[in-house]
Amino acid sequence: MTVRLLLLSALLLVGAAARAETPLELAGFEPKLVIYLAKGPANSCGPGCDRWIAVEGKVDQDAADRIRRFLRDVKDTQRPIYFHSPGGSVEPSYVIGRLLRSRKAIARIGRTIVTGCAAGTQIDEACMKIKTAGGEVEGSIQTRGAQCNSACSYLFLGATTREIAPDAAMGVHSSKLTLIVHGHASASQVAEIRERDMAKADRDRAFYIVAMGIDRQLDDLIKTVKFESMHVLTRPELYRFGVDKRNVSETLWTLESDTRPRVQKIAFARKADGSEYRALEWRLFCENKQRPRLMFVREFDPGATATVTVALMTGSEKSLAFGRYPARSGKYEVWSESLTPDMIKAVLDSPRLQMGEGTSSPDGKTNMSIIDIDNSGLQEAWAQLLTQCSPATTPAPSRPVAAWPSGPPVVSAPTGLSSGITAPAVAPPAVTSPDSGAAAGD
Repeated sequence: MTVRLLLLSALLLVGAAARAETPLELAGFEPKLVIYLAKGPANSCGPGCDRWIAVEGKVDQDAADRIRRFLRDVKDTQRPIYFHSPGGSVEPSYVIGRLLRSRKAIARIGRTIVTGCAAGTQIDEACMKIKTAGGEVEGSIQTRGAQCNSACSYLFLGATTREIAPDAAMGVHSSKLTLIVHGHASASQVAEIRERDMAKADRDRAFYIVAMGIDRQLDDLIKTVKFESMHVLTRPELYRFGVDKRNVSETLWTLESDTRPRVQKIAFARKADGSEYRALEWRLFCENKQRPRLMFVREFDPGATATVTVALMTGSEKSLAFGRYPARSGKYEVWSESLTPDMIKAVLDSPRLQMGEGTSSPDGKTNMSIIDIDNSGLQEAWAQLLTQCSPATTPAPSRPVAAWPSGPPVVSAPTGLSSGITAPAVAPPAVTSPDSGAAAGD
């Protein structure tokens, strides 16, 4: 936040702070906030959604005017807005956030990968020309590693619908006010100005957070995090503060092309007691084109003793039972089964899937809980995976291997594994701190 200070003294002038010492481009962000229209394949931004608004880069002082002019010409208020920003100036963030509130905006965290910029860095000069040329650009959305930190979080809070994928991050910290003094001023005068204006900045932030319908506990947390540090909000915190109150937060199905290509989906599901979330993951491997293998990894209560069964359902009579003997390590279970041709067709054709988890009670009855998950992105990702799939039948591995990607920031990875299983190793997304030289920049 750039706070304009005035002393009734001809000897003291206070202005805005200098820019960051390290160019934001080196961290993968545009040096100022950029907004543009994007489109992708069917369901690329969710069921029935293939068009969105991208907002990326540092929140600069002139950002609010640019955003206002841009959105004035966008009549479709239901287009989701995807944010990817390290932060910046707080004052324009409040203005933009209130503008988004007036539009009843839908906000998500994700990075737009522009197709025409594939050979570049997504922020080089050629790519910036594509993004700012006007009209819609072709692209895709990447939530893994996407972030909306510090000042960006205030933009995000302005939306009426807020959704954060399990592998995206929102980071917060307290503001920093940097005074540049020209002339002569005593240390006590500077200290008095700093204390007064930081108190005002704290009041403005608290008022804004509550006005956006967010629990004031978030403001209490922000005050405890130093500007030089960053706190990534956990899934329980996002729910408790009212930022993202969905019972299930999930990624789209995406193709992961590493040592063992696969189609992958991650989710957080709220536990029955409502206080915590647990991590879930699905991985679809193409062992051969006739019988792909589906792996399901879930976080469970290590103290649980009841027998559990797991089944995948397509909403019809077709279902896949995973059996009763998962590989287990710490608080993670790994279930794995091959899919018949009929089952994979039913899975691909269904807009949503259900995971049924049955727990046997002492009286012999089975209590079934159902988790409903979206299938967006599965058909496209599977078609891409098939191009890497061998037509010949290959033996299924005797033990599944689950290597959890870096993403969900609330799960601790277990250690001391055996049985040839690599446990879900969860690490928080990389968080880039905003410029340390910004005046009251968050």
